[in-house]
Amino acid sequence: MANLFWRKKEKIISLLESPFKTEEEFEKTVFGTPELLGEITFIKRQIRGGNKTGIPDIIGIDADGSICILEMKNKSVDASIIPQVLEYAIWAETNPDSVKSLWLELNDKPEEVEINWENPEIRILIIAPSISRSTLDFVERINYPVDLVEIKRWIEAESQILMVNKLETEVKNYRIRPAKGLKEYDETYYKSKRNKKSVDYFLQYVSDVEKIIKAKSWSLDTKFNAYQCAFKSGFFNAFRLQWLGTKSFAFLFKISKSDLRRLNYKPTRYDEEKSRAIFTIEPGKTKVKDFIPLFEHSYKALGGNLKDAL
Repeated sequence: MANLFWRKKEKIISLLESPFKTEEEFEKTVFGTPELLGEITFIKRQIRGGNKTGIPDIIGIDADGSICILEMKNKSVDASIIPQVLEYAIWAETNPDSVKSLWLELNDKPEEVEINWENPEIRILIIAPSISRSTLDFVERINYPVDLVEIKRWIEAESQILMVNKLETEVKNYRIRPAKGLKEYDETYYKSKRNKKSVDYFLQYVSDVEKIIKAKSWSLDTKFNAYQCAFKSGFFNAFRLQWLGTKSFAFLFKISKSDLRRLNYKPTRYDEEKSRAIFTIEPGKTKVKDFIPLFEHSYKALGGNLKDAL
């Protein structure tokens, strides 16, 4: 069992790992803290099929519109879990209408998510306190994208500290087959869906933001999907460039109104429900450098936003 040492000013506090008592408590904690897995909208209704097999208990939809199969175990797991989650993935792929009906029942669906119900993409997430590293070798040979995520907990008084560790594969000498159904969200894809000139501008703004990230030595990855480019740290978005239609796009920042006033910014629109500031971009006029204070604020807030959520 791991110890966590927390330094508060001059005081060192030794914390013992506090495992989840039950699988129900484990699931409740993850569902109650959706920031842990990034932008996945959980379909909270568990899917029970009577005597049917191959049907998952937990399903979600991610920001890319992929159907997410979540398999959570409150114990150490290894590659023996793979056949079970593959059965679930095959069920979701062959029964998209069942997933669609559950999705349509949700009241709080993100409007911007685009889902191809005719040919849905499937993503598997295996979540446990501990996952055998040998599982990675099996995952690399599966024709679905698979995330292996370890989540552990420490408790100090009324505070919880949650560690999220996404296992990453190493480069191997053998050839890995491409994941089934994965799209390449590149210039060609965007120009097949959007105004071609607007795509050129969009990608130029992405490049300009990447130059700032590099100059600041920030640890952020660029991730494209069907409707946006997100600049991420692990599962979490620092800020994003999002399509608003076939021609227009905007910067999106998760930020409070008080911080906007303090930084002296007035957004095009403010989403009260999600605390998001939206700045519509005028290609050729809007300057990326003018948003540097917002980029800096959002990057520094990555840890704070998760702390608030806990």
